[in-house]
Amino acid sequence: MLTNEAYKPINCDDYDNLELACQNHWMLTLELKNGEKLNVKAKDMVSRKNVEYLAIDQAGEQRELRLDHIASFSHPKLGTVVVSESD
Repeated sequence: MLTNEAYKPINCDDYDNLELACQNHWMLTLELKNGEKLNVKAKDMVSRKNVEYLAIDQAGEQRELRLDHIASFSHPKLGTVVVSESD
């Protein structure tokens, strides 16, 4: 996905659920808007230059995903959350 596109903040409830996942280091199943599916450990929420990222651990590899590139995420305690843009 292009990284120079304008960042679109996600819904506050979705953000809070990702923050909870990070605090508990939950394993999440993510689906990205490009169709990619990932099983990852949520590590941290990062903000740089007005863009928010989810820091993840994927099989020992550290990555950061733009929040607006995540289509959905799921965990047994959350169910499946379809990410929406903030109003």
